[in-house]
Amino acid sequence: MAKKSQLARNTKRMRMAERYAVKRAALKAAGDYEALQKLPKNACPVRIKNRCSITGHAKSYMRQFGVSRQQFREMARRGELPGVTKASW
Repeated sequence: MAKKSQLARNTKRMRMAERYAVKRAALKAAGDYEALQKLPKNACPVRIKNRCSITGHAKSYMRQFGVSRQQFREMARRGELPGVTKASW
């Protein structure tokens, strides 16, 4: 499990990026890069880290399922992911 402070920081970044998304797009389209630099750093969507929705693990994140590879493996083994089966040959 990730530290609570890291999870809170990431959710704060998500909210801020969402709040400034329209303004960022307008400034980018206008080419006003000086005004873009005056926006808060955390308003940039690039700073958001993809994290596992169950454990908060940041590494080995699988976008398609929204979980880390460890959680993906456990969920697939338990049959909680539709259409995912264990390969055998």
